[in-house]
Amino acid sequence: MLIAADTTSWYIGMALGLVVVAVAAGIVITILVFASRISEQARTAVDAVDKVKARTDGLGGVARINDSGVRILHAARALRKAAVGH
Repeated sequence: MLIAADTTSWYIGMALGLVVVAVAAGIVITILVFASRISEQARTAVDAVDKVKARTDGLGGVARINDSGVRILHAARALRKAAVGH
């Protein structure tokens, strides 16, 4: 009877061990699936950022355009001042 009790405890221990291993494996698999999805989304985001960068590289002359606009504004104010006489 004592041997049967020891064997039963051993089976219970093994079953609990297998449950723990199965739960751990499930967690690891879930993490790997989410990591794969995140990787794919990150790849898509990088591609999108590269496209936006390529489309906005042509705005390099904005500083020159702003400078020209300021000069035109100053010239217009000077003309108005001369026309009004103030």
